[in-house]
Amino acid sequence: MKTPFFKLIPAAAAVLLSGCAAWHQQPASVDVNLVALNDLHGHLEATNFTYTTGAKQEKHTVSAGGIDILAGALKRWRREDPELLLVGAGDMIGASPAISSMWADEPTLAALDMLGLTVTSVGNHEFDQGKVELLRQQRGGCDSPRADKACKFNGIHPGAKFGYLAANVVDVRSRQPILPAYRILESKGVKIAFIGTVLKDTAEVVAASGIAGLEFIDEAEAVNRLLPELRRQGAGVFVVLIHQGGRSKADFDKQYCDDLEGDILPVIKKLDPAIRLVISGHSHKGYLCNVDGRIVTQAQMGGHMMSRIKLTVDRNSNSVASIDAQNVLMTKLQFSPEPEAEAFLKGLRERSMRELAKPVATIGAKTITRERGDLDDSPLGRLVADATLYAGRPYGAQIGFMNVGGIRLSLEAGENNVANLGQVQAVLPFGNSLVVMNLTGAQIRGLLEQQWVGDKPETRGLLQVSEGFTYRYDLRRPAGERVIPGSITLNGVQLEDNASYRVIVNAFLAEGGDAFPMFTKGSNRVETGIRDVDSLVRYLVKREQDKRLPGAVADATRIQQVKE
Repeated sequence: MKTPFFKLIPAAAAVLLSGCAAWHQQPASVDVNLVALNDLHGHLEATNFTYTTGAKQEKHTVSAGGIDILAGALKRWRREDPELLLVGAGDMIGASPAISSMWADEPTLAALDMLGLTVTSVGNHEFDQGKVELLRQQRGGCDSPRADKACKFNGIHPGAKFGYLAANVVDVRSRQPILPAYRILESKGVKIAFIGTVLKDTAEVVAASGIAGLEFIDEAEAVNRLLPELRRQGAGVFVVLIHQGGRSKADFDKQYCDDLEGDILPVIKKLDPAIRLVISGHSHKGYLCNVDGRIVTQAQMGGHMMSRIKLTVDRNSNSVASIDAQNVLMTKLQFSPEPEAEAFLKGLRERSMRELAKPVATIGAKTITRERGDLDDSPLGRLVADATLYAGRPYGAQIGFMNVGGIRLSLEAGENNVANLGQVQAVLPFGNSLVVMNLTGAQIRGLLEQQWVGDKPETRGLLQVSEGFTYRYDLRRPAGERVIPGSITLNGVQLEDNASYRVIVNAFLAEGGDAFPMFTKGSNRVETGIRDVDSLVRYLVKREQDKRLPGAVADATRIQQVKE
């Protein structure tokens, strides 16, 4: 017998009301958890991190980082939220310690896959070995410009599982990005668009030959033009991963600074208002800042800290309602090593140290520092410039120049002040070859004036110069005329404008790197094939044999600023 229609109405209504209740019970917002890492630079082991805190700016030094500790932190946080996303802001590799660089940074790529990295922007150091090597590291294979290092770690390189993003790195012919511009990831049912960019001035800080055919376009314009496409795919939450940075006087964990300054600031101010979170890198600073209602984060460098970020997303509007961000120090006091990562690191150390532990030479101090203090050159800067000149002597070199950015760490010695191969390689991790060329005295004077182009010597850093070469300068003089006339000397003799001098530099500088275009005008160029780190090794041995132990007596500064 059929049930009368009027008796179905209450039952149907109950079902409908039950469905409506269930719909109304769904939370109006949801929390999405991110963790951000930047500027790892292949630091797979913990290193010392010094920072100041509080009104009195008290100094603290801790051992922080190491992939085993990073993995331990992520394991704990993923227990709280299995859908947590780990993302990066570039320079994961490059300028790396020997334990990574000696294997073409493949151990770092493997470690990042182990950590569960999903996406990262490229950084300028991802281009250190050129576009071809970057694409190999992403896609896999052994066909590399570093054939002596590639695929020597595991016999094969399968390619990174995480994705590099490069919205503003385009092929000059196709006008298309050489890598994906963005990736949409999903967590808690929310589609999040991650857009990756690198500083548009990358061409000034990497070797020109490696990026031939590429153009680095405006960061904000590259990001903003993608938003309509991302919205069509259902994304309403946009996160910019940018390898460009700034600085703040606030403590690294202060929420939220309002004094962010530097090259990233104009980029942020040009971004579409819908972008509420910018994860940055490059400047190696730790900060959590608010810029025009946007949260801008950076987690220092070397894995010393990670940024833990919570996005509260409004389901109805599909947009960010609020953001909470913290910079968390990665120390053993806070987190336990993760066993798998700890075992990976132990095995890597054992394989690497068989080579890196080989002694090179005795030096006359525990440390030869790269810090310049109140001077324009450092003990280590002078030593590296001298080693460069020593390598070029058979080619007639008279003057050696070195860029401060190429000297990554101070030279540390072990027991009895003996420096080993790993410690020396840590100083010059790029493995640049050396180039000899001729410059006239007038060109050398013009080169020195280029150190202050744009009034940014603190960014570029004054060139470190070899023994016998000296000059004086005065910053009160106009740009282009700051070197004191007649002060440039070689072995006590004033340089002549029309005379030709044999100069040796690394290949990066030879191609005009660090905004020194004068080097590109050098004539009678010779590619020596000698790596800068090999020249330093040989020079340290020579100094020990001659009983002129570097560091035993501090060499006098070769550059003098006139202040009165």
